[in-house]
Amino acid sequence: MRKRSARVADRETTPRRTCVVCRATTAKRALHRIVRSPAGTVAFDPTGKAAGRGAYLCGQPACLDSAVRRRSIQRALKVSDAVAANAAVEALRTELWSGSADQPAPRSSDDEEVRSG
Repeated sequence: MRKRSARVADRETTPRRTCVVCRATTAKRALHRIVRSPAGTVAFDPTGKAAGRGAYLCGQPACLDSAVRRRSIQRALKVSDAVAANAAVEALRTELWSGSADQPAPRSSDDEEVRSG
């Protein structure tokens, strides 16, 4: 039996998702999730673990603008409420830019090594 290359093995262990606007595929932890709960409400999910149907955005300002303009979040979450979808994108924008006026808040990366102790 042939061994798999390290690159293939890494791809299988790291969950990957796609931005609904720019279609960039990257590690799940590097993207931001907007979720439609089983009750039907749409909200920004900072933990990435809320129950429901999720849509991912890369967080680039152009992608956030396009998500609102093109209704990408509504389409991905299969909802008709534009106000709730736009409010979730604005909540994400607020979260990203709350750290400083010039730079978005940093995200954790699966590539970074974390040591304890």
